[in-house]
Amino acid sequence: MENVHLVPEEEEDDLYTGYNDYNPTFDSEDLHNDAAFQQAVRTSHGRRPPMTAKYPGTAIGGRPIGTAYGSRIPVGTAMGRPMTGAVQDGAARPMTAVRAAGYSSAIARGSVFDPLGQAKGPAPPLETKNEDTPEEKIKILEKKVNDLIEESCLAHAREDLQLSLEKAKEAGRKERALVRQREQTGTADHINLDLTYSVLFNLANQYANNDMYTEALNTYQVIVKNKMFNNAGRLKVNMANIYFKQKNYTKAIKFYRMALDQISNAHNAMRIKIMQNIGVVFIHMGQYSDAITSFEYIMSESPNIKTGFNLILSYYAIGDRERMKKAFQKLICVPLGIDDDDKYIPPNDDPHANMVIEAIKNDKLHQMERDRKALAEKYIMTSAKLIAPAIESSFAAGFDWCVDMVKGSQYVELANDLEINKAITYLRQRDFKQAVETLKMFEKKDSRVKSAAATNLSFLYFLEKDFDQADRYAELAMSADRYNPAALVNKGNTVFAKEDYEKAAEFYKEALRNDSSCTEALYNLGLTYKRLGRLEEALDCFLKLHAILRNSAQVMYQLANLYEMLEDPHQAIEWLMQLTSVTPTDAQVLAKLGDLYDNEGDKSQAFQYYYESYRYFPSNISVIEWLGAYYIDTQFCEKAIQYFERATLIQPTQVKWQLMVASCYRRSGNYQKALETYKDIHRKFPENVECLRFLVRLCTDMGLKEVQDYATKLKKVEKMKEIREQRVRSGRDSSARGRREGSAGSGSSSSPINTPPLRASVSRSEAKYSPVLEQGRDSGQSNHGTSAKGERLSVKLKTLPGSNEPYEASTQQEIDASYVDPLGPQMQRPKTAARKRNEEDEFADEELGDDLLPE
Repeated sequence: MENVHLVPEEEEDDLYTGYNDYNPTFDSEDLHNDAAFQQAVRTSHGRRPPMTAKYPGTAIGGRPIGTAYGSRIPVGTAMGRPMTGAVQDGAARPMTAVRAAGYSSAIARGSVFDPLGQAKGPAPPLETKNEDTPEEKIKILEKKVNDLIEESCLAHAREDLQLSLEKAKEAGRKERALVRQREQTGTADHINLDLTYSVLFNLANQYANNDMYTEALNTYQVIVKNKMFNNAGRLKVNMANIYFKQKNYTKAIKFYRMALDQISNAHNAMRIKIMQNIGVVFIHMGQYSDAITSFEYIMSESPNIKTGFNLILSYYAIGDRERMKKAFQKLICVPLGIDDDDKYIPPNDDPHANMVIEAIKNDKLHQMERDRKALAEKYIMTSAKLIAPAIESSFAAGFDWCVDMVKGSQYVELANDLEINKAITYLRQRDFKQAVETLKMFEKKDSRVKSAAATNLSFLYFLEKDFDQADRYAELAMSADRYNPAALVNKGNTVFAKEDYEKAAEFYKEALRNDSSCTEALYNLGLTYKRLGRLEEALDCFLKLHAILRNSAQVMYQLANLYEMLEDPHQAIEWLMQLTSVTPTDAQVLAKLGDLYDNEGDKSQAFQYYYESYRYFPSNISVIEWLGAYYIDTQFCEKAIQYFERATLIQPTQVKWQLMVASCYRRSGNYQKALETYKDIHRKFPENVECLRFLVRLCTDMGLKEVQDYATKLKKVEKMKEIREQRVRSGRDSSARGRREGSAGSGSSSSPINTPPLRASVSRSEAKYSPVLEQGRDSGQSNHGTSAKGERLSVKLKTLPGSNEPYEASTQQEIDASYVDPLGPQMQRPKTAARKRNEEDEFADEELGDDLLPE
């Protein structure tokens, strides 16, 4: 018993006391170490009669049986099993049933409790792999190939096509090196075919993405011709797609059909997609009957929205009315496979259910459902608008049939949109009365449709300048849907037309609060600030708009105009240069650039842009005037003649252009041509003093007999002019005297009213170009004309010399060339709620709402 650990009796608080209180007969844990038990199993010792408690005198020599605890105790069972748990002479029993807790009879008192063996220290480090072995090198190389394929795919997802192709090529090189290495090590039978397939397939895809179609087809051919690759025949679909992109439709059909033959009926979805591609190729080839065959098969087996739409297009191409109707009915019956939106409405006040619904309301699945439904509605609307004029005698009857069909389908809400499109079609046909009547039918419909119809009615009345009706329907649209930005913009436009700019700005701001992407509201707000003189705020609006509409010509022009008003010509020129990159043939923009450069003193650049403007629009008087003045200023009078002759054709009743032509002939030394021109001018304008003066001068110098006749006529005309001026002057004096006498007689004012004297109204041409003879020299009067917007270009021009000057001499006079904004007064008109952009229309025209006008 010296090796047995006994529990002392005085330790009454031992935690493990009583754990071994069970029948020791069932202690079979160490039976394989019990020699007596093993001997009994091998012999008949275990079948002998039970022994007494005393030591028997048997063959074992009176020696007690040795148990697993090393003690010699008697066997206390009938089968001869040793009593390992027996108590001898009142001694404490050994702890034999707690081995699972980490105790053992061999452990001495005071030992540390360590059932997990942690006292032995950390485990030895793992053996490092030997990377020099061929197998390890092959594994490392395979991993590198897989990593390169993954990097190539990720680069393509980032739209970095060049990098994706480079990674795919590098993966191909390493995969070939891997195959060679396996062949050298004699493990060619273990070549990873899946890896080879992945490398080639990714490489072909990247070639196709980079438009390297020949290389892609060659790579696909390598895969298809290798019989070791399973299901490689499916890649003929990809090859057919490449042929379709190359517009090689015959080969595309061939490869689609080859792929169709190699795909079993078990993959029905794939077969349907290939059949759809075949139908699309037939449409491109103009073989509508073959396309119809493919689409009809798909609609009978697995109908879908795209195929139904293509089938309608095919029937429309061959002009089959009845089959168009049947195809439309099939289209609106195609199941979308999406749930109702009712499941996203909270059923009760359960907060947990509400949280779940909020979580799934905008998840990816719901977004996909919305996109699918929107696509279906788009195809149905487009189909209805396409076939409506073709299926009945009139488009109105066709629309009515489509509306009736849609009302009986799952797309019942599209019926109202079709009615609104019917009104828009009336507008395109210039039948405004029918359009208004159609839209007025919606006044008693639900709020959404009523708001849309009222918005369009407001737009129509705004175009007709019936601002009261436009305002009424804008109010109706706002009352139906206060958050409709189109209605708010139209309301702001009606207020803008009444010149209440502060109130208009409030409506535009509210529209922007409801929809921050409403570009019409932002544009009109900028125009409103411009009218109010708040140029910095207007500039901020148009800069924000430019960030949204990067290539909008009208936005760029407004920015240039604002910088010019802020006296920053360099920024104005910069924005106009950007504008010319968008609309390079806009003559007014080029003329404006010439004007800005001329104001900056850069005549060469100004001439370049004015000349380009003249090339695109040779009827702009201001540009013609500037170019003629430029050539006279640079002493090239012969070149100026063509511009003034064109001005004469444009304004034949203006004498100034014909005088300038004659002056140019005279300056260039062609006196005979100048004389003929002056005579022609005298026949058309016999009372023109300047023409008669130069006729007298030329005839005198050339010794012609007509000089006396022209001199007589000149005296008569000058006398008539002097009498006319005296009459005007006397009338002005008498009227001024009468006003003074009336003011003095009334006595109502302590001081007389200073009225500016009336001046004789003279034509602008006389004020600019008619020189006046004074002390032997002519001094021209210049009346600086301005355009509608107060913008003016002044250039120095040598005008006609006096009669006493030699022909070569001339004095510097200032001639005004007016400039009108490239966009005209329409540019300041506010845009309506939604504009359909049209290059041929004026820049800021009004159009229907975005939510109403189909693309």
